[in-house]
This record gives sequence, C-alpha cells and structure tokens, in this order.
Amino acid sequence: MTASEPGLFRVGVTRDFIRSNGELGFGGAGVRLLEQTPGIEVTFLPEHGRELRPEDIAGFDALGVLGPRVTPATLKGNGRLALVARFGVGYDNIDIPACTAAGVVLTITPEAVQRPMAVVNLTFILALAGRLLEQDKLTREGRWADKQDARGTGLVDKTLGTIGFGRIAQETHTIARPLGMRHVAHDPYADPAVAKSAGVELIDLETLLRESDFVVVAAALTPETHHLINAERLALMKPTAFLISTARGPLVDQTALYEALRERRIAGAGMDVFEQEPVDPDDPILQLENVIVTPHGLCWTDECERIMGESVLRSIQAVAAGRMPEHVVNRDVGETAKMREKLRRYGERMER
Repeated sequence: MTASEPGLFRVGVTRDFIRSNGELGFGGAGVRLLEQTPGIEVTFLPEHGRELRPEDIAGFDALGVLGPRVTPATLKGNGRLALVARFGVGYDNIDIPACTAAGVVLTITPEAVQRPMAVVNLTFILALAGRLLEQDKLTREGRWADKQDARGTGLVDKTLGTIGFGRIAQETHTIARPLGMRHVAHDPYADPAVAKSAGVELIDLETLLRESDFVVVAAALTPETHHLINAERLALMKPTAFLISTARGPLVDQTALYEALRERRIAGAGMDVFEQEPVDPDDPILQLENVIVTPHGLCWTDECERIMGESVLRSIQAVAAGRMPEHVVNRDVGETAKMREKLRRYGERMER
C-alpha cells in the first residue's frame, strides 16, 4: 500500500462526473468538496467503459463512483483499494461479494437522496394527477377552450401505495401526508411498528396494486425483484391508476408497461428510470402522451449534491483514519483480515 505522496489518501473519481464540455456536472459540488479537503488527493480515472478495469483503479485508496460497474475482474490483483464510495443509494453496479473478498468496504449516501427522491415521487404524483403536460401542450397550441379535455384527478381519499418501505418510501408518505390520501405499502422486510407510527398500512403486493391510485416503485433491485412489475401485475391495476418508477428501471418490465399505457389499461406513468440507460430515443414508450419521462436525474438538486458530497467525504475520512465508516453495505467486510489490516495501516499512518 504505497502512496504517491506520504500521508495522502488517494481517491479516484469516475469520469462520468465530467460533462462533454469538460465541466463538472451532477455531483460536481461533492467532487469539489473532496478536492478542497486537506490530506486527500483527488484524481479522475482514465476514460472507461461501463466496467472499470484493474488498471483504471491501480494506486488508489478509495473510489468515488457514479455509474460504472465494479466487478471481480475490476478488483483482481488490487491489494491497496479499501473503499468504494457510491454517490447515491443504489449499488446494483457494484459486486458486493467481490468487494468483501478483496477487503473493500462499500458505502452509499442514503441521507442525501431520501428527501430529494421523495420530492421526485411527489412531483410525478402531482404532475400526473393534474395532467400537467397535456395542459401545457394545449395552452401552447392555443386550444384554451379544450382545457376540460385535460381535466385532472383530485387526491383526497385516493390511495398512495409504495412498493418498498425504506427511507425513500417512508419520506414519500411523510411529505404526501397533507394531501388527504390513504397510505399503504408492501415490503416483506418492513417493521410493522414503524409503518403503524407513520400511518401506513402494510398489505400484500396484489392488494396494493388493485387498490392504489398511485403506485410508486421504491424497492431495491435484486435478482428476486427484477421485473417485479410485469404484465400480470400491471393487469391488476385500476384503469384510472398511475405507475411511478423512480428506483431502478429493471424493476419494471418496460415492454409490458408500454403495452399497458398504449392500450390505456392504466391511466399513465412517470418514469425517471429505464431498463436500458440512456434510453433509446426511438423507444416507443417515449412516443406516448400518457407518460412523463426524465433522464434518471430529477433528484439531482443542489441540496442532494451537497449532502451526497458530505456523506462521501465522511466515509473517506473515516477509512483514512483507520475506522469503519457509516452507511456500509457489506458490513461483514469489517471482520475480514484484509480489511482489518488496511484499517490498521491507515490508523498508524494518521498517528505519525
């Protein structure tokens, strides 16, 4: 574990933080925060594809990662890397067992996206209920007299259902509470006491789909939840209901969703995520008028960027000081001999 300069903790940042014009894009505030912190040397990784290569990450103590994949091949032969700090809450692009086997801790930034993502969900609820895009279009086309053709849906006594009851889903229910809706959720891992205190009824998935007027997909993507929302489950929804997909695209069978929207078997959808990203501009789902689409970036606000950068910095500072950080995904890595040895070395270096 040799350093490029004694005492410096070297952090490699993935290049998808850099826009095509060379400027820092989303997450830029977090990268700048790292660059301004003494004792940390920040370097952007070389050009990379969808998967980081061993040579891309050689010589770094930590990685700050957005989209590229970290796989067993990425970590092969690397004895120095100690931390993969994911800017965000999803980690389906990171191979967790490979990190643990290599003595690499994986952290995420849940506190940064909890409120911004809940606001995203609420934004879609309000825009879909108010038929905002249709109202905008007819106004621009001078069809003032046609506004009754885009009459919206009231929210009082409607049912908001979240598939998942983690931080983001809980926050979604919290900020939607004043709208006067019924609140339900499906999550086999949810704490009933937490749900009860939040005024959220835990029900089975099929009942949630049948009874909800707004279905928010807020689950983690795992092999078990891939295409959790498929043709059969979409068929359970009311023809007046809306689906909101903001977690991970593959949770929803996009072909099945397209058919349900095209045939008006559900009223509409809000999509911030897609099965393939970036989404193909020729994807037929983009041609539908009853779907609102955004480029997996609606939560990227100045607030989100600031909190995310602060969270990643805390993870880096903890590991650089020889401590386990907060928000660790692979908690068992702390028991491995490789991780303990790395933390010991960092701690001794801090004491010198």
